[in-house]
Amino acid sequence: MSDTSLDSLRDLRAASCGPVGSPEVTSDLSENVILTSLDDLHNWARLSSLWPLLYGTACCFIEFAALIGSRFDFDRFGLVPRSSPRQADLLIVAGTVTMKMAPALVRLYEQMPEPKYVIAMGACTITGGMFSADSTTAVRGVDKLIPVDLYLPGCPPRPEAIFDAVIKLRKKVGDEAIAERGKLQQTHRYSTVEHRMTAVDPIVDGRYLRAETQQKALAAAEAVSPLNLAPAEQPETTPAKS
Repeated sequence: MSDTSLDSLRDLRAASCGPVGSPEVTSDLSENVILTSLDDLHNWARLSSLWPLLYGTACCFIEFAALIGSRFDFDRFGLVPRSSPRQADLLIVAGTVTMKMAPALVRLYEQMPEPKYVIAMGACTITGGMFSADSTTAVRGVDKLIPVDLYLPGCPPRPEAIFDAVIKLRKKVGDEAIAERGKLQQTHRYSTVEHRMTAVDPIVDGRYLRAETQQKALAAAEAVSPLNLAPAEQPETTPAKS
């Protein structure tokens, strides 16, 4: 073996098997100073800790609830489900919203602190879905009640689709600026209708049952009723075999 090969082997052994030396403090600016803005730092903290509200009205919530399990584990995104709207900043509207549920939904949204975000999950939430044609109580789009930041179509969407929606929402949060937040806040209530219980006369008052033609029909039906027949007139029945 030549002297050059032996020297190379010694250099390799000294570099790989020698004791670890003391760390050296570099003077490079890029390795010692981090330059960022307050907006970027604030948005990075917010997009890494979105806390969704545990809210669901129909079958879409089953897909949303699957995220809490160990198979999907959405805690790795920093999403911590909260049961109180005062501790949540993300509202995933999962399921059909009816007119009876609309005031409660608006109340929950208004109790959430700013800044807050809304994801409309599922076809029933976005447009009314299968109930948009003949239902008299389904709301045709939750954006008629509260502002929506991201629409997630499907019937129902898969849990992976919710992950994709959260990633897109994180990009939106990361691009926001504190100075422009006032332009994005809600300026008015979307739903201002309050329940007022007023006593009204019933439409069906039974007047048709007291009509002469109806009384004759009822009398004829009672005459042939098995309850009014005499024992001799009762139809014979064959006893069942044991």
